[in-house]
Amino acid sequence: QVQLVESGGGLVQAGGSLRLSCAASGRTFSRYAMGWFRQAPGKEREFVTTISASGGSTNYADSVKGRFTISRDNAQNTVYLQMNNLKPEDTAVYYCAARNFPRATIAAADFGSWGQGTQVTVSS
Repeated sequence: QVQLVESGGGLVQAGGSLRLSCAASGRTFSRYAMGWFRQAPGKEREFVTTISASGGSTNYADSVKGRFTISRDNAQNTVYLQMNNLKPEDTAVYYCAARNFPRATIAAADFGSWGQGTQVTVSS
């Protein structure tokens, strides 16, 4: 229903910062909760952060709390992930996802639309 395209991934040294963007299609973007999930080699896809449709509520995995910030600009149909103080264990493919409800949950199965992912590599 909604097409998602991630961008902003790349290679960064430990301690550095990176900002990911997710551009969504459609005029109903403001009705969807959005989220970021990641998958490292040999591991299952895991929850990183989600945000409610209005942007008033957010959820973060313990591993990224205090370092990552999710935000959205509903006028631009875009959600962002600001990643600071990156660590090698943050290396993964990061996926943007949309949920057909305004409330932000943390289960990947709750999100029905997914982007293709963008690679984030953090060197030590």
